[in-house]
Amino acid sequence: MELSAEVQEGLQLCGDSAQISDSAFNFLLKAACNTLLHGRQRDRGVLDDPSVSQSDPAVLKQVFASLTTLFLEAAKHNADSTNTSSLLEDSKMSPDRIEAFNNVYMNNHLDHVNEPTYLVTLKTEEPGSSQLKDVQFACTVEQLQDMVGKLKDACKSMEKASQS
Repeated sequence: MELSAEVQEGLQLCGDSAQISDSAFNFLLKAACNTLLHGRQRDRGVLDDPSVSQSDPAVLKQVFASLTTLFLEAAKHNADSTNTSSLLEDSKMSPDRIEAFNNVYMNNHLDHVNEPTYLVTLKTEEPGSSQLKDVQFACTVEQLQDMVGKLKDACKSMEKASQS
């Protein structure tokens, strides 16, 4: 996982307790994750929270951006806690903060989906009625292929029956 020099610098600032207190780090960690998951800060801006009021706003912005980037890159590369831990150790982050990051990351990380499920909606028509009904179901690729084969067989049977 390659991170820019600016992001690495921001992660080093995360590890510096003189720049970012533990409460500010935990707040920024959750705020970065929530921003990615929900698209925006819910109640108030990151800089308005009392836990970060003692920190330099420029440092807060850089740390917030670095944490957000790390979340994105870790998810992009499907990183596990070992990968993120070694990266954060290289950034001179304390074990407590590394554990906090890994907890937030793993609690909000979904496993990779290997097998898609298809949602199929069919329009059905009953004889003597002009109304169309929807039939919905979910199926895997194999089930979808099986259904296509059965529909082809049914079409062939109908063609043979109509020719007789």
